[in-house]
Amino acid sequence: MYIRWLATGTVTVALSAALGVAATRTRAAVELPATARVLPITGAERLPPRPSHEPIVLGDTMLGASGALRAHFASRAEVAALSLGDTAPSIVSWPVPGGVDGHPFTLLPTRPFRTKLGSWIDNYLLGYWPAERHRIRESAYANPSEFIEVTPANEDTYVSEHFRLRDFLTHDQSRVWPKYLVLREALLDKLELVLQDLAQHGIDTSHVVVLSGFRTPAYNLALGDASGRARESRHQYGDAADIIIDADGNGRMDDLNLDGRVDEGDVRVIERAVERVERRYPELSGGLGLYDAMGPHGPFAHIDVRGEVKRWTRNARSLAAADHTHAARVGGCYATGASAVLCVHVHRR
Repeated sequence: MYIRWLATGTVTVALSAALGVAATRTRAAVELPATARVLPITGAERLPPRPSHEPIVLGDTMLGASGALRAHFASRAEVAALSLGDTAPSIVSWPVPGGVDGHPFTLLPTRPFRTKLGSWIDNYLLGYWPAERHRIRESAYANPSEFIEVTPANEDTYVSEHFRLRDFLTHDQSRVWPKYLVLREALLDKLELVLQDLAQHGIDTSHVVVLSGFRTPAYNLALGDASGRARESRHQYGDAADIIIDADGNGRMDDLNLDGRVDEGDVRVIERAVERVERRYPELSGGLGLYDAMGPHGPFAHIDVRGEVKRWTRNARSLAAADHTHAARVGGCYATGASAVLCVHVHRR
């Protein structure tokens, strides 16, 4: 995807953004004039601040395949190079003047992983990722590259049409600020695509609740898992969310299939939407966990963008007929692979 910055009709600055769906949405590059300066995604080259009267125009690819993204997580150097100069490290969010294609849009500066000291960033406890302690077997389990700083001033920022930044925070350390979050734009894009699909099939998706988004390794380990697989949870990498559709606002999953009950049949409706989205956007493939009523919120669905199709449930017959991976029993439930680590978890906020 590209940020196209048009200034006074003569200078074009193209900023490539690292979004998982870019391969399917990239536009043909335009021929730049000889005087043009190109800003790399790393932001390594800092350009001088633009005069305040020059408008910024961001390409609609920043909205993702869903068209519903409302924020981009940018390095501080990236934001500084765009417009704010040396003031960028002091801000926690920057609303883009004019938005993108008429939609409000925010740049959220990130902090590099190296700012983590031991288990902490500032006073916020994170714990240790697997790659910090031992050799990892897959690149998918490499340390996150950056953190989003969340404060009372920016926690209500919309990162997509349905979701705010605070929806994905770990449910601990309530009095500690700032908090730090890992969140992938590809996950937001997939969630919005699933909600769009549900809406097209007559489901009211006006209110969606994230029961669990990002989990720090320290919090995730505290949930408990005798097998040790909690250390591999995708929630630690910002690419997983447990959700319910709660349009009636009663705090529980809605009766999505209109059979008069709230049970596993309702998460099957979400399952079918996920299957349709992944067929259309294979680059957003990932895990899907179907959970029956395990708490006050009723059944819920785990959705992630781990990069390979995984399916799991506590009941083998809940898996879609379209799933040809032949789910096997994994630690108390049925799954398409041992990497479906949430299979044996009891869900907690």
